[in-house]
Amino acid sequence: MERYVLYFSEIDKASLPEVGGKGSSLGEMTKAGYPVPGGFCITTAAYRKFIRSCEEMDELIDLLEGIRHDDLGRIHELGESVRKCLRSHQMPDDIRESILEAWKLTGEDKAYAVRSSATAEDLPTASFAGQQETYLNVRDGERMLHAIRDCWASLFTDRAISYRARSGFGHGRVYISVVVQEMVFPEVSGILFTADPITGRRRTASIDASFGLGEALVSGVVTADHYKVRSGVIVEKRIAKKAVAISPLPEGGTVKKDIPPERQEAQALSDEKIVELARLGEGIEAHYGTEQDIEWCLADGKLYVLQSRPITTLFPVPRIAGDGLHVLISFGHVQMMMDPIRPLGISVLKSFLKFAKPSPESDIVVEAGGRLFIDPTPLLVLRPAQHLAPRILAVMFDERMAASLREVFGRSDFRRAKRIKIGTLIKAALAVLPGIGKAILIVLFADPARGRDYLVASTGQLWIAREREISSVSGPVRIRLIQDGLEKLLPTLFPMVFPYLIAAIPSSRIIHGMLKSQYGEKQGAHMFSRLNRSLPGNVTTDSGLAVGDLADVARKYPEVVDYLRRAKDETFYAGLLEVDGGAEFKRALDRFMDQYGVRSPGEIDITNPRWKDSPALLVPPILSHIRSVGPGEHRERFERGEEDANLAAAEILSDMGKARLGFFKAKAMSRLIHVYRNLMGMREYPKYLIMQQFYVFRQGILGEARSLVEAGILAREKDVFYLSLDELLALEEGHFSGNVGEIVALREKQREQFQKLTPPRVMTSEGEAITGKRQATGEPEGAIIGTPASAGVVEGIARIVLKPEDAKLSPGEILVAPYTDPGWTPLFNSAKGLVTEVGGMMTHGSVIAREYGIPAVVGAENATSLIKDGARIRVNGNEGFVQILD
Repeated sequence: MERYVLYFSEIDKASLPEVGGKGSSLGEMTKAGYPVPGGFCITTAAYRKFIRSCEEMDELIDLLEGIRHDDLGRIHELGESVRKCLRSHQMPDDIRESILEAWKLTGEDKAYAVRSSATAEDLPTASFAGQQETYLNVRDGERMLHAIRDCWASLFTDRAISYRARSGFGHGRVYISVVVQEMVFPEVSGILFTADPITGRRRTASIDASFGLGEALVSGVVTADHYKVRSGVIVEKRIAKKAVAISPLPEGGTVKKDIPPERQEAQALSDEKIVELARLGEGIEAHYGTEQDIEWCLADGKLYVLQSRPITTLFPVPRIAGDGLHVLISFGHVQMMMDPIRPLGISVLKSFLKFAKPSPESDIVVEAGGRLFIDPTPLLVLRPAQHLAPRILAVMFDERMAASLREVFGRSDFRRAKRIKIGTLIKAALAVLPGIGKAILIVLFADPARGRDYLVASTGQLWIAREREISSVSGPVRIRLIQDGLEKLLPTLFPMVFPYLIAAIPSSRIIHGMLKSQYGEKQGAHMFSRLNRSLPGNVTTDSGLAVGDLADVARKYPEVVDYLRRAKDETFYAGLLEVDGGAEFKRALDRFMDQYGVRSPGEIDITNPRWKDSPALLVPPILSHIRSVGPGEHRERFERGEEDANLAAAEILSDMGKARLGFFKAKAMSRLIHVYRNLMGMREYPKYLIMQQFYVFRQGILGEARSLVEAGILAREKDVFYLSLDELLALEEGHFSGNVGEIVALREKQREQFQKLTPPRVMTSEGEAITGKRQATGEPEGAIIGTPASAGVVEGIARIVLKPEDAKLSPGEILVAPYTDPGWTPLFNSAKGLVTEVGGMMTHGSVIAREYGIPAVVGAENATSLIKDGARIRVNGNEGFVQILD
């Protein structure tokens, strides 16, 4: 027989379906011995019986199931209908009697707080906190019944309906319990987070405290005191002016009262109680095994816990081997791909980067929240590395990363981290010395153009040989071959490519320094930007130009353009051949795919489809190109860029020749420019080679997935993306432990949760996100500050593009994106300017923007949210800021 009431002493965390998140937490803490005021819960069985007795509810819930989370007008209309239905409906007699009996047993003379507790509330992956109603100081049986019915109705507030619709929770599958808890009338109350909710730093208690009931703090009518405690020590204390408090009324309900002026700036909680509260929070966190958001109060000198729920917004902390504070750099920010990576993609990248493992006990690459982080701590503990690493990061990737590292270096617990072994450093130095020697010879004597051509020729057939090798085997042998290939890939490519890159990058720094000395800061940067135009040998730029060629073929045939607007991957080629000009376009597309089809947006994740797999990914940039760029204009623009770069080189050499020791300066600059122009474009080539190999591995893994589906071991081919390479091998060999279907479903759900989290650029092993804010240097008020990446100033309409497959650029528009990787390159033909939230001088977007000659600002934090789609903006690529004009 279903029970309509359960007392806290009968409830634990397994009672979630009956009493919801809040109720199960209170019961769990009561059983664990924490100071929780007593009470009982009206179960979800009571709620289900109540709504079954309301004839209109089934129809109303059916209407809600099809509603969009942003259809606010319809949400309000339906929500009002549901709430009216429930509030006007009579509570069944047996439920009513059970509640009144529990009230009498607990104490008719007591005051109670009546709160909702939904079954999807206060979960580790979602928090519905605050979406339903709370009624305080309820002192009468009839008032209690009325408050309970109002709590049931509050499951259908507009906010709750919208949240469920956005989060994928069915309105008819979320039930509500009601918590009835003895009221404590506190002198002080507030919120305790057992980890800092702003920075994410673990083992740091963050406490807000105010006088009276906590409702004043939660509802925002008072600014609370703020305290932080770490290792039993108060490390921060901010005392607020607390002008009002919410207090109970004798007859029931609450009232807002003014606090006497002499008490308004008094510390709400004593130091002793601050430390005691932090210890209490540590115990609750240890009990649940995760960081907690705790409501608490102080009455008659005793601390009480009123509620505890998981903090759902914290980015997970990776497991780190070793002592001391470790600093972790986001691999996604380095590679311009912040989306969570599926387990197979994580496994592939870890195997690929295995060569960098400094010792058997530690790993330089760690995973958290579906993202990879690089742990360079053993190296960065060394003083010389602390000077060098931020400079390299600022130039190569992101200025905020560099600032973040500097912030961590000064901490005493960071200095206690284990240092890299001298033997490992010597081994690494010996490994790169031959490459450095070859790079010096290239800079001084070699023909860089011939060297570039030789490198392309010597590496171009690698992936064909790999494809032949992988396709000739199957089963466990194929998976082991893929693992071996991944581990050997970088050691194979590194000595071939490294000398050319190391020759180009220092050349760029020397050129930049000489230009600054010759022309000054601004004019020197402008001349350097001109030298970057249309670099030869950049495979990523070439792919963008090739997309422009595809657009020029398509624009000749209106039926092809019309077909592309509605094309789907499943029938892409078959449908294409049915329209006029489709055959010619397909021939051009086949040539493109042969050369560049192994690439895609988010290509570092091997589970993401490549252009070869999903030709529809190319449609948005092709259509944007047709709209915004004239026939052949992209090639003409590239040629003009090449001409301008040559003119800039001639001007520079002429000006330098007139200076003191001009002959020698001009001679050195001429050689440096020759090396730089011919080799800097090769910066994109190593990743292209790696993606060729990844495509071969991807095809091999999908081949195995098809076999496993045919054998009935996997339900779908894509299930293989949620297994590691080792797990896939175990599945092939028949010793996989666990239910593969359940594991895949769990990891799919987990990835959905990871998708909602924003990875930090830099974090510590304590979970603290280090922001590394760039300081303003005279930019206009209200400007969004970033890094100047490509010279020039441009005004235009901002087009916010979060995913390249959703892009629809029109003439004169400025591309504003969270980041760009090579898969975004086709859009650069259509963009008048570029703004990204992540990036530095040498990241993909910056390099391509300079080659295309479009002004760019990168590292402009929160640009996609601060700038509205369609707003008119000014991009200042000289100074590094963006202004919103309209």
